[in-house]
Amino acid sequence: MGVSIFSLQAFFRLFLFSFITLCLSSELAVASITRHYKFEIKLQNITRLCHTKSVVTVNGQFPGPRIVAREGDNLLIKVVNHVHNNISIHWHGIRQLRSGWADGPAYVTQCPIQSGNSYVYNYTIVGQRGTLWWHAHISWLRSTVYGPLIILPKRGVPYPFIKPYKEVPIVFGEWWNADPEAVINQALQTGGGPNVSDAYTINGLPGPLYNCSAKDTFKLKVQAGKTYLLRLINAALNDELFFSIANHTLNVVETDAVYVKPFDTNTILIAPGQTTNVLLKTKPNFPNATFLMTARPYVTGLGTFDNSTLTGILEYETTAFHSNLPLNKLPLHKPTLPALNDTSFATKFASKLRSLNSPKFPANVPQKVDKRLFFTIGLGTNLCSQQQHNNQTCQGPNGTMFAASINNVSFTMPNTALLQSHFSGQSKGVYSPDFPISPLTPFNYTGAQLNNTNVGNGTKLMVLPFNTSVELVLQDTSILGAESHPLHLHGFNFFVVGQGFGNFDQNKDPKKFNLVDPVERNTVGVPSGGWVAIRFLADNPGVWFMHCHLEIHTSWGLKMAWVVLDGKLPNQKLLPPPSDLPTC
Repeated sequence: MGVSIFSLQAFFRLFLFSFITLCLSSELAVASITRHYKFEIKLQNITRLCHTKSVVTVNGQFPGPRIVAREGDNLLIKVVNHVHNNISIHWHGIRQLRSGWADGPAYVTQCPIQSGNSYVYNYTIVGQRGTLWWHAHISWLRSTVYGPLIILPKRGVPYPFIKPYKEVPIVFGEWWNADPEAVINQALQTGGGPNVSDAYTINGLPGPLYNCSAKDTFKLKVQAGKTYLLRLINAALNDELFFSIANHTLNVVETDAVYVKPFDTNTILIAPGQTTNVLLKTKPNFPNATFLMTARPYVTGLGTFDNSTLTGILEYETTAFHSNLPLNKLPLHKPTLPALNDTSFATKFASKLRSLNSPKFPANVPQKVDKRLFFTIGLGTNLCSQQQHNNQTCQGPNGTMFAASINNVSFTMPNTALLQSHFSGQSKGVYSPDFPISPLTPFNYTGAQLNNTNVGNGTKLMVLPFNTSVELVLQDTSILGAESHPLHLHGFNFFVVGQGFGNFDQNKDPKKFNLVDPVERNTVGVPSGGWVAIRFLADNPGVWFMHCHLEIHTSWGLKMAWVVLDGKLPNQKLLPPPSDLPTC
């Protein structure tokens, strides 16, 4: 009898211990923490292509440091500016729910951080997990000021795919031997196109196909029979990129930090601003070979571009019995990338992207639409001011200056922050709330080039009441030649419900929209000579930038901003600005 009482007591103690442990682990699973980072903006000598120059960096690193957090965490990132350039940092793809003051684009949500000053970016990651990134958001400083922002799922929550053996960020960039600030300043002064970059980079390294760069080669060392999660980020300034690894298949599982229905591909297309997570399953046995991974541009415009190829190496780790040959003597396999202008591949790749749309990760596509908008996007010209150019002819088309616009409005940046002007009710003289809902003068958008290529200029914003359901058609134009444009929307994800070539047909095309499982993104490529339709819910009060992520097009004016008004409830209102918000 004593034994059974003892057994009951032991059982009770064990049950109590298990219950407490379960409760604690459940709490841990949902507990979020505050993570602190410090970004020291400073100059650092960096050498690439046998060329040493002083570049603006974060903490002396190129690319910059990796930020790692979990869904639900609060981030406090103190940015201290030690260089003479003004600086601001954008956390690309973070929703910034009610925390627009931390979004980062200079003169949109904040004045830039001036030399000798600092600012703490304070935001919480709500309902997001996956690969995003951060970068400077003023002039062309993001050429060297960028890095990964990796959001892990909440503790205890698995990926909706096989758990990888290892996770590796792969960040594509561009390298100029010249100072990119001088490159863009010269282009804006002359009105012509900018000088192109000298190399593409992978995690800051150009690879052996470039002059003097064999030692600056990224090597991904893997083991046979394992699954790796590659977190791809395109941080290049002006180029969409094809990427492939020789003799290996990539399984796409996520884009822009949203899970997608997995599919296999040999080649990825990734535009500036976009991220793509892929699973790489290595060969089951040591392959007695090494494999190149390469990237080169997808080109649709008429301008000059960096026609070079970036290379890294996929290298299998060996043991003594695997191979008698040293690694550098093993056969080297090279991938075959699509042609530079392979729009057919780009279209097919985009059409494969579908939201996972599972019970845990639903695609909440707005089914009703409150506001339908039609925006034309593309290049144009401004007249050359002879006084401004010391009687020199401008170097744009026919002696003009290159410009770019949305609905023929080339956006003029203000000299104070739009969000502060909106929040304080002092927008008069800073911006006007009358951005056109469609082109003022309709024309054959993808037809023959027009004689009059001039754009209008202004600081016009589109105002949306809180919770407005928006359908926006983005239409490429061929005014100065059709071109693919990766459009990025701050503050929101959107669903890509349709796309096509030629002019959008309001009567026919909406019937083909996918309202079930369209891909959810923050940056979408508008097809060259075509259109893309997106839907989003304006549930985030503040001022939100939207622009082409080809940096030269942003510099030329292919940008605008939305004002999303406060809702009625306290949790639907923009929070007040922080006390250390920079001043202009």
